[in-house]
Amino acid sequence: MNEKRVVEGRLLGELKKLINKEGIILAGFPRFPRIFGRDSLITSWELLDFDPSIARRTLEFLSKYQGKRVNDKREEEPGKILHEIDPKKKENTEYHFPFPYYGSIDSTPLFLILLSFYFDKTKDEKFLRSCFANILEALNWIINYGDEDSDLFIEYERRNLKGLFHQGWKDGFNDHLHIKPPVAIVEVQGYQYLALRKAAEIFAFLGEGKFEKSLLERAEKLKEKFNKRFWMRDKNYYALALDGLKKQRKAITSNPGHLLFTGVCDKDKEKLVVKRLFQKDLWTPYGIRTHSAKEPDFDPLSYHLGSVWPHDNWIIAQGLKERGYKKEYQKVKNAILKAYKELGLIPEFYGVVRGKITLKTKKKPCYLQAWSIGALINFLNS
Repeated sequence: MNEKRVVEGRLLGELKKLINKEGIILAGFPRFPRIFGRDSLITSWELLDFDPSIARRTLEFLSKYQGKRVNDKREEEPGKILHEIDPKKKENTEYHFPFPYYGSIDSTPLFLILLSFYFDKTKDEKFLRSCFANILEALNWIINYGDEDSDLFIEYERRNLKGLFHQGWKDGFNDHLHIKPPVAIVEVQGYQYLALRKAAEIFAFLGEGKFEKSLLERAEKLKEKFNKRFWMRDKNYYALALDGLKKQRKAITSNPGHLLFTGVCDKDKEKLVVKRLFQKDLWTPYGIRTHSAKEPDFDPLSYHLGSVWPHDNWIIAQGLKERGYKKEYQKVKNAILKAYKELGLIPEFYGVVRGKITLKTKKKPCYLQAWSIGALINFLNS
């Protein structure tokens, strides 16, 4: 049996431990033994070529709990996709916010993106039609709740003081990103752009032209405004976010790498983003850091301010592959495979100090971690 099959078999065994009785993938053990919207959507995307039924079950489950009303304790709004839930518990016992909890700015556009990817893969028209109301509700959330001030950008500001302060993938209960809310985080604007375009494709397929046109118009207006407002001319890179005063949070991070698969970047800017990701302050032998070594708050052992996350690298790699950067894609893929080979496992994240990989970080990495395992399974088969 060759090495690839042995590794894949081991990873599939680990993944099986994270699948609950309903066939939904839990985020990870031992710290996250529950369902996270963002994590389950991204993991399902990673595994779409391997087993599309995981995506379908995930979409069905999240549709069931899609937001119905405004509830500040839950940070729930109509059409919003949840952040996390443990069906066996009424609340998060560590932070004491109720389940289901909806403090995620990106789970709703990612829901639409995964649904479209699932349909592209399977042509499951019956399931797509069954989700029609969910699609409308998710779009309504993006336009009327996510973009509360009607500036085209999706923004977050927590409503429950026990909830998450930051609500993108680099989430946290404190302001570790140093951004005054409401926060328009960079990658989510790309997610919104692709979600709008993919929803327009779905409506065209379903013969709903009235929705298609308005969604495409919003997407193009968003792309134009995004490339003007988020681009840092002095750094030739996208800002991490716009803050509550619509000012750029200037930092060099991995987040703009997520824009590549969405198509929101102007072509000239796309090339500059790709080039910047592989400069030595972001690039390591084991993948792209979350945060540049040149930033004043950089720490190679921190959770979001300098460590390397496999799923983050995988998303960036999908954009590289999609946009034709084959050498760069292979470089990221090889780096994550190298990390697995040296560690003997693939955790939530790891540190890289002076070119050496380490699990001795400020916060103990979670292992098993679904979206890290899914990333590696996908890389092994791409």
